[in-house]
Amino acid sequence: MRLFLPLYGSALLLMSAGLSAAQPDSQIMPQAEAFIEKGEGWVFRRYFNHDTPSTRQVITGSATIMPGAEIHPPHEHAEEEYLMVTKGTGTWTVNGKDMAADTGDLLYAAPWEPHGIRNTGDTPLEFVVFKYHGKGVPVPEKPAGSK
Repeated sequence: MRLFLPLYGSALLLMSAGLSAAQPDSQIMPQAEAFIEKGEGWVFRRYFNHDTPSTRQVITGSATIMPGAEIHPPHEHAEEEYLMVTKGTGTWTVNGKDMAADTGDLLYAAPWEPHGIRNTGDTPLEFVVFKYHGKGVPVPEKPAGSK
């Protein structure tokens, strides 16, 4: 009985948090199976693009940007985003300010804050990205005056 009550309590806690047994299975997606987008001087590989027990509107991916290129100009969106440079150097633009982007640097982009990265180095720049909304968390409204 002592073992049962903590397990029962844990199950109730998970259910009350909106988590269920119907979550996606853990999986590995090889790079060869990623959805590929290409533009002038860049390649973006989209991996997982589905909801999980605690996130929705998820995008995970990696990119390669050639010297002098960017995937798109600085932009803003409602999702939170993490972007880590895994190879190369470039320039972050965050809220209109430029800063050096080096291998190992990590950007957290808050909802609706303009951000971007461009390759200002002389070798390919590579990064990984995770963008999502939390389930049960209201989507932040677009602030007045944002693009």
